[in-house]
Amino acid sequence: MHRPPTPEAEAALADELSVVRPGLSAAYAQALPGARAAVLTRLWRALAHEPLPWIARREPGSDGLTLRLTDGRRLHGPHADPYATTSYVTEVRLDDKPYHRPARLVDALAVPHGAAFAAELDHSVASLALSRAGQPASCDPAEPVPSRTWEQRVVDGHPYHPNCRSRPGFSAAEQLAYAPEHRPLVELGLVAADDCLITGEWPKWLRDGERVLIPVHPWQSAHVLDRPVQERLTAHPLMSLRTLALPDGPHVKTALSARLTSSVRDISVYSVETAESVSAFMETVTDRLDVPLHITRTLGAVTADSPDLAAVLRESPDAYARPSEQVVPVAALPLTGLADDPIWLGEFTRLVLTVGLRLLDLGVALEAHSQNLLVVLSPTGAPLRLIYRDLADIRISPARLARHGFPAPAVAGRIVTDDETTLRRKLFGSLVGGALGATAGSTAALRAALETVVRDLPATADLAALRDEPLPTKALTLMRLSPETPGDIWTRLPNPLARPGSGGHSMRSTSSGTSSGTSSGTS
Repeated sequence: MHRPPTPEAEAALADELSVVRPGLSAAYAQALPGARAAVLTRLWRALAHEPLPWIARREPGSDGLTLRLTDGRRLHGPHADPYATTSYVTEVRLDDKPYHRPARLVDALAVPHGAAFAAELDHSVASLALSRAGQPASCDPAEPVPSRTWEQRVVDGHPYHPNCRSRPGFSAAEQLAYAPEHRPLVELGLVAADDCLITGEWPKWLRDGERVLIPVHPWQSAHVLDRPVQERLTAHPLMSLRTLALPDGPHVKTALSARLTSSVRDISVYSVETAESVSAFMETVTDRLDVPLHITRTLGAVTADSPDLAAVLRESPDAYARPSEQVVPVAALPLTGLADDPIWLGEFTRLVLTVGLRLLDLGVALEAHSQNLLVVLSPTGAPLRLIYRDLADIRISPARLARHGFPAPAVAGRIVTDDETTLRRKLFGSLVGGALGATAGSTAALRAALETVVRDLPATADLAALRDEPLPTKALTLMRLSPETPGDIWTRLPNPLARPGSGGHSMRSTSSGTSSGTSSGTS
């Protein structure tokens, strides 16, 4: 008889916590049920909307949604709002058996590659409970703070990925020491290297004579690299965990060869090779378009001919705000309470769609998800301008640029494409399905915000696709269950502008295949 596994990560983390931080043990135990519901809600969204091959059909009913599996079993849960961010799923029934723990549900489904995914879900629940357990009682959302403080207030991770907090390979002590939501100071090591590839200006304070000093994350030093560390830099970890803010200085993106959420977070040689050219190109684009958008410049990038030993220095987004303004990552906007106001949400939606669609029409598709995109707020909270960071995964269309008389940058490889489907997926999946969807928090709120904006935007083919077609989004769970398939796998969500019963509102997900040339783990 098949038996589901015990929640090993939950118990293992509890045991570690009792040794390294016993004062958090009670709060961790109290946070576990909520963390299970949060991960189960994300998993149910995937089961309801992704083209998983072992789901034969989906049957909406008055009491929720039933999934008919190819082996004849039934999976039943509540109606699945693809843009909801509340943890509304506390139970899913497989035939007549209830499941409250996502790892046990996936194990019971017994699908290909499910065992590894179940283990990651177990890690996600445990790490999320730890993240929630370590939070202060409250904070004043109106208090002016640096953008890094807002980043550290984002506790729950990716709003739609079941692996929102999956950190396999990180002990409880390492999460407390390195994860941004625990607000630590992290000491980066400096590793001396010869014969490095450098683009941009690598600063003198990161050199030792002729040798280059590469900032290295301490987890990378402990688990991956076998090289001596010369000195150390103290820095504040940001949302991506591997990117850190130096005190009163730039941000440093480090290689971190661990699987976080979906990808192994190394830095490809290709990203270093193209960093300076793409950064300079985007500066030219924003200057010419005169849009309310700043790009954090890449100051320098270096690799010792290895994705495991590389780093990128970027401007801090705080450099683009006046003293009276605040810079807030879009992922932190729900914490401010601003998005609860439909008028404010409409203004923000207008800002991001105007910028995103204008660049897309020119020939640049931003991966403008809630982590890469930040907003500059006035003293009263009005959205004024956008800031975009991390250019490693944008897409550039030479054909579109040429139509506007704009020269393409001298780069090749995966970021260059003229495929309209790829370009629209990149922007719509990240900006609408990610940043706007998570900020709105539900289909109804997202629909209302979009309806106030789209009728006033320039009538382009891209806007028509956004308005009339299902919304592309990454099939994040199918990607984790398809280790043999490289790159991104896409599905389509019901268009938030479509009313229930219209052609754009369908519970049926279809696969759109993999994207061209996207490599997980290199951004």
